[in-house]
Amino acid sequence: MSQESHEFPKSSVSVLPPGTILLEEKEKKNIKLKTRLAEKIKKNCTCSPVKAKDMFFSFFPVLQWLPKYNLKECLLGDLMSGLIVGILLVPQSIAYSLLAGQEPIYGLYTSFFACIIYFLMGTSRHIHVGIFGVLCLMVGEVVDRELEAAGYNKPQSHAGHYSDAYEFDGNSTHSAFAINVTAALTCDKSCYAITVGATVTFMAGVYQVAMGFLQVGFVSVYLSDSLLSGFATGASITILTSQVKYLLGISIPRANGIGSSIYTWINIFRNIHMTNICDLVTSILCLLVLIPAKEINECYKSKLKAPIPIELFVVVGATLASHFGHLHENYGSSIAGTIPTGFLMPKSPDWSLIPSIALGALSIAIIGFAITVSLSEMFAKKHGYEVKANQEMYAIGFCNIIPAFFHCFTTSAALAKTLVKESTGCRTQVSGVMTSLIILLVLLVIAPLFFSLQKCVLGVITIVNLRGALKKYFDLPKMWKVNKVDTAIWLVTMFSSALISTELGLLIGIAFSMVCVIVRSQKPGATLLGRVENSDVFESMVVYKNLKSTPGIKIFRFEAPLYYVNKQCFKSALYKTSGVDPVIVATEQKKKEKKKEKLQKKDRVVDAKVTQVDTIQQLYKEPLPFHTLVIDCSVIQFIDTAGVNTLKEVLNDYKNIGICVLLAQCNISVRKSLRNGDYFKREESCMVFYSVQQAVQFALYEQEQEDACINGSLV
Repeated sequence: MSQESHEFPKSSVSVLPPGTILLEEKEKKNIKLKTRLAEKIKKNCTCSPVKAKDMFFSFFPVLQWLPKYNLKECLLGDLMSGLIVGILLVPQSIAYSLLAGQEPIYGLYTSFFACIIYFLMGTSRHIHVGIFGVLCLMVGEVVDRELEAAGYNKPQSHAGHYSDAYEFDGNSTHSAFAINVTAALTCDKSCYAITVGATVTFMAGVYQVAMGFLQVGFVSVYLSDSLLSGFATGASITILTSQVKYLLGISIPRANGIGSSIYTWINIFRNIHMTNICDLVTSILCLLVLIPAKEINECYKSKLKAPIPIELFVVVGATLASHFGHLHENYGSSIAGTIPTGFLMPKSPDWSLIPSIALGALSIAIIGFAITVSLSEMFAKKHGYEVKANQEMYAIGFCNIIPAFFHCFTTSAALAKTLVKESTGCRTQVSGVMTSLIILLVLLVIAPLFFSLQKCVLGVITIVNLRGALKKYFDLPKMWKVNKVDTAIWLVTMFSSALISTELGLLIGIAFSMVCVIVRSQKPGATLLGRVENSDVFESMVVYKNLKSTPGIKIFRFEAPLYYVNKQCFKSALYKTSGVDPVIVATEQKKKEKKKEKLQKKDRVVDAKVTQVDTIQQLYKEPLPFHTLVIDCSVIQFIDTAGVNTLKEVLNDYKNIGICVLLAQCNISVRKSLRNGDYFKREESCMVFYSVQQAVQFALYEQEQEDACINGSLV
């Protein structure tokens, strides 16, 4: 029994009742707040050469691990994994550019810069940072909204050019790079799209760096796995919807806002009679090749030394077929157009756009850092090393801030390519450098060769890469068996992300998750406990069979913190499970006493001794089912002021009807709250115990003493 040492008289220490334990708490040094603040400021704000060097090295982890790089053990695996990821990344970078509402070249820029910067600043050896489909979708939604606000609302191709330069057909992106661009030229739709995308990327990076500076990496724990999974699946449906128009070869405006997916499908069916048969046939053939090949890669990944780069083969084959078959000229098939070589001059984001895109950039930043941190921690745990969550936020933040000046859009860790990277022998971040070299080779030499590549092929590549997220539907039965609340969170987030919008879907998912947490704490489990035979273990009598209850003692367990939200639930559950509501019992006793007083006055019975005997007889006629209530507090993590007051009410209400209330297995936080809330009063000072067994022993001892006193008085 948990007895506060200062509450026992010295003479009684040697004769403690059974079940009680005397423990003396350690004295804590009280340090003044001013002193603590001064020490904290001195520690964090002073600078020395050693500290400056450590900060610089921690900000650029490559300076710590690269000098120790083992060429013999790591180089081959890093080169192979980087090469394979680079080969897979080229077609995906081009395809995902369309998803973000950008020209193909910008996807290659994004992949190149992200790999280089993460190599310098990242702490995870295995994750791949680059284009991620969900973020591309979110960027594309912001871009389309701003394009419409700026007046680019007519259905047109993604052709990029500057209006004061040359005019090109709808599939050409040549003019943005064919001339020496100056500030005097007016930006058209494609130019404005990348300006918006780069500004969104810059703001997302600023948010992520701010999160790292404020050390709020813990925020990611509020985005549960079920929420992120549901969001990714819902966003995947939206991505699939946005790519169908490329598969059919039809031109429809991209819907924005609430219900954009629904409006997109409506527009698709309205214009389905305009389907380009050449694009449709090409899409079907690509699907028939890509899906089986992807399944083979998945089934035999343990036997294959490297995954089959089927996407690259499809892109090469489709480009050759389109070029020599003259599909664009003969059948009007939509093609990628000229993808120029080299790099554009750096350009700052459009600062005037920040007020309108700030909110959208925040949701993009949160999703980006949550995915990056969770993936980096998962693979670090798997391979036995540590990553720094705040440094990861710095890394992913600068992977967005710096590329924003080089015509790039938002990046984060990507699960599919991370798995490929790991399975092909990646050992360190050097593999990212190899991937960047592959992208650089494409940017400088190979990019123009993709001129005749059909956009429907890029759409198919994007859709096929959604297989992992869409397969989550098959996990629903198992998820439902494991946890119904998590399944509900997954479904709500998925449907809201798919049918309403990705940004609102994320907010709805977070809000619903918080509601679920509140509801679970507001209406937690509560049960009576029984003793396991021949042991001191007490478990739920609802769950387990053959448990024995101690006569005259009820043991109640409340499975949640006790605070203002669930205080009424605590009392209701306690009264219901114990079978005795002290308020009702006290009211009935008062009614009986009043009725008896009336009868006594009527019959003029005034003998006090007779009245005392009658009262005792009445008590014996209607005994209460138990004399002691033990509350098991082992699952109560904390208790607030409302919780302390609730326990006081319970204690007094049961005391008024002759039932003793004992607490068992309170942690130190709960005991301090009870002590500070004046729960302990004189004779009640020995009512908090370290185990249920001790509380039961004490209750039996007290009842024996009380029975002995009553029997003695009656004699």
